[in-house]
Amino acid sequence: MNEYYPDELTYKLPEVSNGSNPHETLPVNNNREEASNELSELRSLLLGVETAQLDKLYERLENPQIQAEDISRLLPEAVILGTMQGQSLAEAMVPTVEQAIQSSVKQDLNVLSEAFFPIIGPATRKAISTVLDQMMQSLNQTLEHSMSPQSFKWRLEARQTGKTFAEVVLLRTLIYRVEQVFLIHKETGLLLQHIVALQVTVQDPDLVSAMLTAIQDFVKDSFKVEKGEALQSLQFGELTIWIEEGPQAVLAGIIRGNAPHELRLVFQNTIEKIHLKLHRELHDFTGETKLFSISKPYLEECLEARYQVPSKKKYIYAWSLLGAIAIALGIWSFFSFREQLRWNAYLEKLNSQPGIVVIQTKKGYGKNFISGMRDPLATDPYLLMQQANINPKTVISQWQPYVSLEPQIIAKRAAELLQAPKTVSLRVDQNGILYATGNAPRQWILEAKKSWRLIPGITQYIDRNLLELELQELQLYKQKIEQNQLLFLEGSTEFLPGESNKLPNIVFAIKKLSSLAKSLGKDVRFEVTGYTNITGTEQRNMILSQARASKIIAYLNSQGINTINFTSLGVGSSQSSSTGLTEQNQQVNRRVSFKVFLIDAHN
Repeated sequence: MNEYYPDELTYKLPEVSNGSNPHETLPVNNNREEASNELSELRSLLLGVETAQLDKLYERLENPQIQAEDISRLLPEAVILGTMQGQSLAEAMVPTVEQAIQSSVKQDLNVLSEAFFPIIGPATRKAISTVLDQMMQSLNQTLEHSMSPQSFKWRLEARQTGKTFAEVVLLRTLIYRVEQVFLIHKETGLLLQHIVALQVTVQDPDLVSAMLTAIQDFVKDSFKVEKGEALQSLQFGELTIWIEEGPQAVLAGIIRGNAPHELRLVFQNTIEKIHLKLHRELHDFTGETKLFSISKPYLEECLEARYQVPSKKKYIYAWSLLGAIAIALGIWSFFSFREQLRWNAYLEKLNSQPGIVVIQTKKGYGKNFISGMRDPLATDPYLLMQQANINPKTVISQWQPYVSLEPQIIAKRAAELLQAPKTVSLRVDQNGILYATGNAPRQWILEAKKSWRLIPGITQYIDRNLLELELQELQLYKQKIEQNQLLFLEGSTEFLPGESNKLPNIVFAIKKLSSLAKSLGKDVRFEVTGYTNITGTEQRNMILSQARASKIIAYLNSQGINTINFTSLGVGSSQSSSTGLTEQNQQVNRRVSFKVFLIDAHN
């Protein structure tokens, strides 16, 4: 079958003679004939058949008697013939197909989704699988070398070059990798298609394509090259450029590392497949590169990469050494961290102590240095160091003495200077007022009232809640004497059995109380009262109760007690208990009791 191309058709219009000038020719102005010729040419272009055959076909198409089955038989063949002649039929059908797709989507979206479902699913899975494989390869390479001795060198290289550790691992374990592939039109040198591997930085691909073409032309023009020979490779450091030429296109691959010879076969197969698939597009290339996007799957087959397989050697000694170092570092870090915590706690305790001021701390040469000021009455830093479990040999301290005016230190200083007894509590408030509470000997109380002014930081002394120890003791003896009662027999001044044993204790208490009262400048009055029960007459009971009281005073006088301050009083049965007539109640009513009165001497 003959092929017709628009640029190979030439037409010569018939000429006719002009009436005024027989030598002047004019084109035939026959619109119908001209339209018929143009229609014949168009039919020839679209259907790729001879003119005679076109006429027959045209006659049949214009025949109203033609049957539908005749058109159905001829139309597919005509479309196939038109497709073989070029892209004109496809381009003409694009708007119609697009409108048909839009109309189908508007009517029922499920029709197209069901049609594309078998294609989209596998394509999506393939794309995801490819990305995951590449990610797992990068991750595996990184993990395999993350703890090897070589990895420390690669980590340093990554820090110096600004690359990631994974990128350095891939580059250093790389045998070869095709990073870029160029498809270049051989005649014009224009870039038809370009693909790049992941994580590869690229420059302007059109510029690279032009430079490769220029290099080839330079070599051919500068050296004696046999016809059919071509530049096959270029070497630039770690990069190698492999070139495979075809009749109408050139395939160039940028390779890092040392690629095997088998990769040449991949390049050759790729350029052959592209020529087989796109021979017409390459032949008719006029600068439009979109037509060559279908070559990407072939070019992607060239993006091969191969990495070193880690050796299976067991670095027993290296791993043992690294393990020992790691354990040692862990132990050292633990103890260092613990010591730092203890040191921080020690400093915090020091700063909270009254009378201690920390000025400077530093650490060096395995020692801790600390300096500051300390009141002699403040807590000893050495004791705090022991409480914090810090080795004193690791600490060098320098404390300058000073007088602290903090309330706690002032209270300690007051207790030391006044020699306060243990029964006295001293407290200093923020205003410097010293409060004394508790009890103390009278002499100490008098001395404290004179000496408190000599204590630094004390502005006032208050001892209103401080009791004299002798006065407290005086009250104690007074209470003991008044608690005693002596019981007598019925109607007699004789003691009940065992009652006389109380007399020595009463005598001792009275003597002690009299002595203390005299030392405190107090006068003492004793009242001894006698009682009887309700039996007998009141007159007789008054006499009996007075006799009982007088007997006690006489006994005390016989024991060396000055009874000038004693008064005897008989009250009979007037104050006896009348509740119950039991023997026990009657015994209680037959008694002698004591009453002590303390009177200030100046009164």
